[in-house]
Amino acid sequence: MKDILVVKIGGSCAASPDLVRWVAAIEQARLPIVVVPGGGPFANAVRRYQPRMGFGDEAAHEMAILAMEQFGCALVGLGRRMVKAADEAAIMAALERGDIPVWMPRQLVLSAPEIPKNWSVTSDSLAAWLAGRLPGARLCLFKQIDLPENATIDALAGAQIVDECFTELLDPATDVYVAGPADLSLAGVRLAEGEIPGHPVMRRRVLVAANAG
Repeated sequence: MKDILVVKIGGSCAASPDLVRWVAAIEQARLPIVVVPGGGPFANAVRRYQPRMGFGDEAAHEMAILAMEQFGCALVGLGRRMVKAADEAAIMAALERGDIPVWMPRQLVLSAPEIPKNWSVTSDSLAAWLAGRLPGARLCLFKQIDLPENATIDALAGAQIVDECFTELLDPATDVYVAGPADLSLAGVRLAEGEIPGHPVMRRRVLVAANAG
């Protein structure tokens, strides 16, 4: 299957009225689409209680993965075409049926030695990692902020808009897009037409030397 789009819905959308609109837009998609949920308020609870309870980063990592699954369950409950999918086989089977798989990451992520088990990894880098495991997949991050069209991946990492492991876990062949609130009104139309909302993000800024001749 070609032209798979991996869409990561930021956990910050959980408390926003835009969440239902993003879900509705995704469900209009004509292209095969996979949803990666953020951790949202569920992951925030892990962050808040870790210093109070004293559990380590590895436990917090697993709990944050479970937080993504909690948000994923909420998305499935909000959608009509969305179904839970734990691995690549389940994702591809859902796409073949015309469903929209929502990734439940615990099974794959906890068994992957290349993924650090600490807070350096968030759902952004896990979405990038998953996109690299699906044939020819592209990645679109739904954020609660609008970014300039000339943004680069290095700039996003430097501004902590994506986590520090994003560039490490992103496959060099994966094209990255970012969509923000300004893209929401047309997101459903674009996805229904087989296009990607938002705009592409460059790996790094290309400097073109002026022609001295």
